[in-house]
Amino acid sequence: QVQLVESGGGLVQAGGSLRLSCAAPGTAFSFYDMGWYRQAPGKQRELVARISVLRAINYADSVKGRFTISRDNAKNTIYLQMNSLKLEDTAVYYCNRVSGSWAWGQGTQVTVSS
Repeated sequence: QVQLVESGGGLVQAGGSLRLSCAAPGTAFSFYDMGWYRQAPGKQRELVARISVLRAINYADSVKGRFTISRDNAKNTIYLQMNSLKLEDTAVYYCNRVSGSWAWGQGTQVTVSS
């Protein structure tokens, strides 16, 4: 069974930065388009960034210009560099495939304070 492991979250002031990592050990990681999702309290989970097998990248409008997604297939890991964080970026962040899904990991909490 695939176990996704997200890390790197924390408490940061508005305007600050964080770098999230997501490891997908034991998967055919390189064959899948991968994404970073987030779920804020009381809201549905949303896809904020995606990177294809060929490294084509798309962002939600809400994070465009501030977040950068990348992947390291050799390490079965994707990353999310988050800059200029805003209060509304507060959420639990998850990674998963873009099409279909493995079991969701526990996510990593990002809290942005004023």
